[in-house]
Amino acid sequence: MGHRAGRDDRISTHVGLTARQWGADEVVYSGEEDSNMIESQEDIIERWGGDMEIRYTEEWKKEIRDFEGLKVHLTMYGLEINEEMKEIKKEFESSDDILIIVGAEKVPRWVYTHVDYNISVGNQPHSEIAALAVFMDRLNDGEMKKDFSDADIKVDPSEDRKITEEL
Repeated sequence: MGHRAGRDDRISTHVGLTARQWGADEVVYSGEEDSNMIESQEDIIERWGGDMEIRYTEEWKKEIRDFEGLKVHLTMYGLEINEEMKEIKKEFESSDDILIIVGAEKVPRWVYTHVDYNISVGNQPHSEIAALAVFMDRLNDGEMKKDFSDADIKVDPSEDRKITEEL
């Protein structure tokens, strides 16, 4: 939420990359429309594989209101992740769809009252990238998405740097 073109490009891109790595189907941006940032992520998805969708919306309230599934807002003001994760995972298994909200700027109070959970991964200032990574890692029991079968570029895990390019 609240992407600021020119200021948040790198942060918003990394939010998208983190979501992709942990298996998100879609990333929806709000705030200032930024086609360059979206094109950059689409290029990464094309080269590195995956089928995650990226899109922009002006109607972020409608996105949240109309979402059918579990809604989680990550904020340093929320309930502690360690106390709530077991219940969140249980609800996620029954709904099979989750909306995770992170904000680039001060998130409006409206969000806090229209989600199922306001969750903190720490009650100190921290990055939305870190919060998203920690939350998605816990939600997925430490399992990242590893198979991007349509990738043109692949990193083979090893002690040495190995990149396989199939062009």
